[in-house]
Amino acid sequence: MNNKEKLAIIAEAAREKKAEDIRILNMENLVSFTDYFVICHGYTKIQVQAISDNILEKCSEQGLYVDHVEGKSDGRWVLVDMGDIIVHVFQVDEREYYNLERLWGDAPLEQE
Repeated sequence: MNNKEKLAIIAEAAREKKAEDIRILNMENLVSFTDYFVICHGYTKIQVQAISDNILEKCSEQGLYVDHVEGKSDGRWVLVDMGDIIVHVFQVDEREYYNLERLWGDAPLEQE
C-alpha cells in the first residue's frame, strides 16, 4: 500500500470520530525521519483518545505497521508513529500552543 492510500485511511478514521481541521504536511524534503505528518484535534481527552483508537484500529484492520504510540493515556497529544507517517492528535489548546503547522511552515500541504 502506498503512502497516499495510508493517508486516506488515517484521515477517514479521524473524520469518523469527528476530528477537526485535519492537515497533512509533506515532510519528504524537510526531514529524514518521516515522509508525512497528519495533524488534527479534538476537544476533550475522551475524543482525542477515541480518534487515536480509531486510527489504530483501522490501520490494524489494513495490516499497516505502527511502530509506537505516545501520550494516549494523558489524551492531550497522542503521537502515532508509523515510520513514514507520523500522526499527531491534539486537544485543541495543545494544538494551538505547539502549532506544528507554523513550526513546519515550509512543508507543503497535501490534499487527501
